[in-house]
Amino acid sequence: MSALESLTATPQARRASVADTVRVATRVVLPTLAAGVIVRRPRIMALAEKLQFDRSAIRLLTALRLRYGDGPLRLAVPGRKYALLLDPDQVREVLRDSAQRFTPANREKRAALRHFQPHGVLISRGRSRALRRNFHENVLEMDRPVHELGPRVAAAAAEEGARIVERAQSAGRLGWDDFAAGWWRAVRRVVLGDSARDDRRLIELLNELRADANWAFAHPRRESRRREFSDRLHAHLARADSGSLASTISNRESTAEVDPDEQVPHWLFAFDAAAMIAFRALALLASHPEQMRAVRAELDEARSDAPLLPYLRSCLLESVRLWPTTPALLRDAVTEAECGGQVLPAGTGVFIFTPLFHRDETTMDNAHRFTPESWSDGTMDDHPAIVPFSAGPGRCPGENVVLLTASTLLAALIRGHEFHLRDDHGLGSEPLPCTLNNFGLVFDVAASPGQEDRPRS
Repeated sequence: MSALESLTATPQARRASVADTVRVATRVVLPTLAAGVIVRRPRIMALAEKLQFDRSAIRLLTALRLRYGDGPLRLAVPGRKYALLLDPDQVREVLRDSAQRFTPANREKRAALRHFQPHGVLISRGRSRALRRNFHENVLEMDRPVHELGPRVAAAAAEEGARIVERAQSAGRLGWDDFAAGWWRAVRRVVLGDSARDDRRLIELLNELRADANWAFAHPRRESRRREFSDRLHAHLARADSGSLASTISNRESTAEVDPDEQVPHWLFAFDAAAMIAFRALALLASHPEQMRAVRAELDEARSDAPLLPYLRSCLLESVRLWPTTPALLRDAVTEAECGGQVLPAGTGVFIFTPLFHRDETTMDNAHRFTPESWSDGTMDDHPAIVPFSAGPGRCPGENVVLLTASTLLAALIRGHEFHLRDDHGLGSEPLPCTLNNFGLVFDVAASPGQEDRPRS
C-alpha cells in the first residue's frame, strides 16, 4: 500500500489544541525534565514531592483522555512531531514492536545517553542493536530467574547490606547518602568485582556525565571526563575479577561491533534506579506492618545462597509501580506506522508517561495502595501498560540480577532490625502519594526485640 493509500485508509492521529499542548508541556514534560530524567536532582525531587507533580500530571492526562478519546494524541510541538499515548493497549502495541516500526533509539534519548554511553544498546539501531541486545541478554542471563553468579551476587549484596545496617544502628538513623554509599559498594562488587568495591570516583564521574545528559542537546559533551571514566571502567573490566559480571564478559565471545566494555555503563545506570526502588520499598514496608510481617516470615524460611525471596521481590516491583523510576518511555516511529487504528508519520516521537498507567484508577482498584501480592496472584498480568522494567524488545535484560541484588540487600537490612520513618511522607495512609522523594527518607533504626544481645556477624 502506498503512503497516500495508507493515509486514506487509516485516519491521522487526533491533534491536541495549542492550549492543551502547553498544559502537557508545563504540567507533565517540564516537571519530569526538571526532576532529572537521567539522574535525579534532589532539590527538585523535594519540591516535586511537596507539590505532588505526578498527581497533577496524571489528572491532566486523564482529562485529556476524556476530551480527545484514547489517542494517540498529536501534540502541537514546533519543529517536532510528537504523539502522546493515552491507552494501555497502545502502550503494549508500541513497546512490543520489534523496533522495526518504533525504535527505542529516540532522538532525544540519543542526545542524552551519548554523554556517557555513546555505543549503548538503547541508542543503537539495526545490526548493531541486535548484536548488542544479544550480548546483554546473554551476559545477564535474562531468561534465568537467578544468574549463574547468583550466590556471589547475593553474598556481596548481603555483606554490604549488613554493613549498612550495622552503621545505621550505631548512628541510630539511616538516610539516603549512607544507604546509597553501601548500595554502590555492592553494585561495584557485583558488576566489576571486589577490587572495585571502594572506587567511589568511578561513580562520581558517571554521575557527572549523567548530570550533563540531563541537558541532552543543550550541554556540550565533556570528552576528557568521559575518557577518564572509560579508563577507570576498562581497568576494572580488564581485571575480570572472579565471580563478577566482568568475568562473565571475559568468558563470552564478542566482536568489536558489540563493543562489550561500552555496554557496562548502562548496567551502572540501571542500578542507580534500583537503589531508589529499594529505598522506597523499605519505606513502604516500614509503614505497612502486615506486609513487613510477611517479609520477615519469608526471610525465616529462605535459603542462604541466592534466595529468590518472591514476596520481597513483589514489594520491589510494587515500589516501582507506585513510583516509576523511568517516568517517560520514548520511541520514534521509523516509518509511517499505525497505532491504535491511527497513522503516525515517520519520525514521530512517541511519549509514554508511565505514572498515568501505573496509577490508573479507571483500570485498577489498587492504584494508590501498596499491594505486593498483586504481582504473584496474576493481577498485574491484566495491565499491559504497567511496565516496571519496560516491555518487549526494550525490556531490561538485567531485571533478575537487579531484583536479586536489591532483595538480598534489603533482606540483610530487615533481618533483626526495626525501621521507623522519621517523617510519614504520606505512606501511612491512603491514597499513597503520587510522588515520593527518596532523597528525603530517613529511618530510625534499632535492633528488633530479642536481637540486642546476639553477637554480630
